[in-house]
Amino acid sequence: MDVEKLLRFETKEEANERRREETLERDPHERLMFFLELVQEMQVFQTSTPHPNRLKNNFIIE
Repeated sequence: MDVEKLLRFETKEEANERRREETLERDPHERLMFFLELVQEMQVFQTSTPHPNRLKNNFIIE
């Protein structure tokens, strides 16, 4: 059974510590790739309304 897909019962502090340790175990290249994949997955949740900072001409990463 894949350990990564098991349910975990942990406190927020325990989960944050586990995620921090998992992140530090990655090479810088792996961290970047993980971040880029996460950004790509988040685009599924885009809304049809424009970002509020768009009207302010603020820098927005899309």
